[in-house]
Amino acid sequence: MKKSELVEAVAEKAGLTKADADRAIKAICDEITGVLKKGDKITLPGFGTFSVSKRAAREGRNPQTGATVKIAASKSARFKQSTALKAVLN
Repeated sequence: MKKSELVEAVAEKAGLTKADADRAIKAICDEITGVLKKGDKITLPGFGTFSVSKRAAREGRNPQTGATVKIAASKSARFKQSTALKAVLN
């Protein structure tokens, strides 16, 4: 599903205009991004939890040359589905 299709579906189900639905989706995404940027997690009951996962620095290898490469520490967004969402999918 593309963003435009999501906007259309939300507008139809919520009785909003497409412009209002687009602004609502953008606001939700911005808020989730802001919460994760602070290092917090956000839980949506019945859907799942967004959190930040930390990856430690490590050494890797360049597959072409075999040379050792330092891989810097990083953070990544993580999503864990709720049991209700898992039940719906299965």
